[in-house]
Amino acid sequence: MTKTDLGRDESSLSDEELYGIPDINSLSFDDLKICLAQGFSDFRRAPQFGLFFGGIYAFGGILIVQSFIAFEKGWMIYPVMVGFPLIGPFVAVGLYDVSRRLEAGKPLVWKEILTVINMQTSRQLPYMAFVMLFIFWIWIYQVRLLIALFLGRMSFPTFESFFQAVTGTAQGWAFIGVGHIVGAGFSLLLFSLTVVSIPLILDRDVDFITGMISSVKAVLKSPIVMLSWGVFVTLSVMASFIPLFLGLLVVLPVLGHTTWHIYKKIVV
Repeated sequence: MTKTDLGRDESSLSDEELYGIPDINSLSFDDLKICLAQGFSDFRRAPQFGLFFGGIYAFGGILIVQSFIAFEKGWMIYPVMVGFPLIGPFVAVGLYDVSRRLEAGKPLVWKEILTVINMQTSRQLPYMAFVMLFIFWIWIYQVRLLIALFLGRMSFPTFESFFQAVTGTAQGWAFIGVGHIVGAGFSLLLFSLTVVSIPLILDRDVDFITGMISSVKAVLKSPIVMLSWGVFVTLSVMASFIPLFLGLLVVLPVLGHTTWHIYKKIVV
């Protein structure tokens, strides 16, 4: 049996000692409630940062919708909005740093927080951004494929005509059913890869592969609790779209801060 430099059997070592992958704790629903309360507390302690980053996300949503309307692609609004929450973790990087500073008792200085975010461009975060955007675009092309399969002979000059087609025909209901199943699969994949990886990359000097493996391990360690959290995040973000995306000004920062505390509780 092989020995390590520490003189111990490899079988007795943890994944972190062998491969640099952090050990993962399980998460309970009580832990989740505590983390959510901590996330809300962080937002109340530093609302200016939450409103700023939430505002960026909300502005992005408004810009996307207006762009589709201007280019007469209104039928793409719903599919894109369904996939829009997939890139939320990347937007919340600044919120993770705010929570990290509050936890450590460090001052919240705009220049320092924005500098930390900018520094991530030379680390592993761009690779995670590529993974997230790649999955997002696959989802968009998958929607186009489903439209071609189920609604190929119909035209949608406006969002209203698209809505009538998918809710008033048998093909439309089939498109909705299959589309949501496929969308749930993409959401589960991206959630599993990012729920822990992005705050881990921000907090420690690890590569994005290690981050994604750690994130998947976290989901597998507490599947029911983690998937419940994923569903809660998705529904909360989509509900915040209704009042002209303004709900994101509060929803995104609270969820972002909460995700940081979930990461701190999960990753050893």
